[in-house]
Formats: sequence, C-alpha cells, structure tokens
Amino acid sequence: MPSYTFTGTIKKILPVMTFPSGFTKREIVVTPEGDKYPQDIAVGFVKDKIAMLDGLQEAERVTIHFNLTGREYNGKYFCGCDGWKIQKLDGNAAASPDLDPADIGFDDIGGLP
Repeated sequence: MPSYTFTGTIKKILPVMTFPSGFTKREIVVTPEGDKYPQDIAVGFVKDKIAMLDGLQEAERVTIHFNLTGREYNGKYFCGCDGWKIQKLDGNAAASPDLDPADIGFDDIGGLP
C-alpha cells in the first residue's frame, strides 16, 4: 500500500468515533502548506493509533504520514487517508513503525464490507 507524507497546520481535532462493532476512529483535519489553493485534509487514525493525537492542539504545525485507501460499497467508490505517524515540527513524534496496513480494514467500520 502506498505511503505518503505532508506538512501542514492542524485545523481541527475531531472526537473519537466508536462503531457498533467496537471499532474506533478519530480524525484530524490539517491544512497543507505550500499549495496555491490549500484544501483541508481529513486524516483518520484508528484503534491504538488514536492515542497519537493526544496532546496535539489546533494551530500546531505537524507532518503526517498516511496511507491512501479505497473501497467500493454499493456501487460507489470511496477514498480515505489513514494516518500511522504524526510528528510535531519541533521533532516529537508519535509513531507506529510496525503498522500492518491489513490492521486498517474497512470491514471494521460499522460492519461495512
């Protein structure tokens, strides 16, 4: 699975979402730097990766490492960004180098395939 990185400013840290299956997810919205027309990007952190967002605050600059994910559901196609590392620009990092992309399964999200 391809891995990507971008740097930006935290716009919003959303509350933890818990699905009926017990799956948990938390999203962070970041505005990337350096784009002529910047767009806000939501990056989801799942399961034990949620703890990486503890202590972060809006307006902080961070570098986010994530995987692009995609799936089909009922004839529609969806794309997402699943974070596996976030680093404040002061050098403090919350990382999971042993992340297995298979741990981020769409079948875990609310029972969807």
